[in-house]
Amino acid sequence: MNPLAKQEYEQEKERLTELADQRADLEASLKELEQLRTELAETVERRFDETFAAVSTHFEEVASTLFPGGHGRLRLTEPGEEDAETEAGVEIELRPVGKRVTRLSLLSGGEKALGAISFLFALFLARPAPFYLLDEVEAALDDSNIGRFVELLRRYAGESQFVVITHQKRTMEAADVLYGVTMGGDGVSQLV
Repeated sequence: MNPLAKQEYEQEKERLTELADQRADLEASLKELEQLRTELAETVERRFDETFAAVSTHFEEVASTLFPGGHGRLRLTEPGEEDAETEAGVEIELRPVGKRVTRLSLLSGGEKALGAISFLFALFLARPAPFYLLDEVEAALDDSNIGRFVELLRRYAGESQFVVITHQKRTMEAADVLYGVTMGGDGVSQLV
């Protein structure tokens, strides 16, 4: 007979109880983490859907301003939808008046710039901020399209402040305040 058997039994019983408690804690933590992951996934999906709907609505509105008589829309794509190489994402559809465009690569440089501006403004309008910095976003535009861009700036100038860096004379003419930067003879930039 082992005289220490009772003592060893009590120690092992205590260790077993401690391990069982730790396991129960871990299982409860895992269950809580799974619940949090599910809630987070639902929240992310809901917020994405809300934001996408808002951006999509604003994109159609802005695109109709920049492409008079034309159409713009955003849509979600799923993998393998139209061809085997399609990935999940957002597809931008732009149809200037009088054109049947199936790919964005077929648009002119100015039309691509207008599409990008439409998307930027749609994002701005969906999640407004007090000011925006636009660095030569209208560089590829001709005079008539710059006029539409300026109209867009004026339309939303009451909601946010736009700081526009540009070399385009028509954009500068539309500014409320104009700051110029030039390089002096010593090679140092100066504010005009």
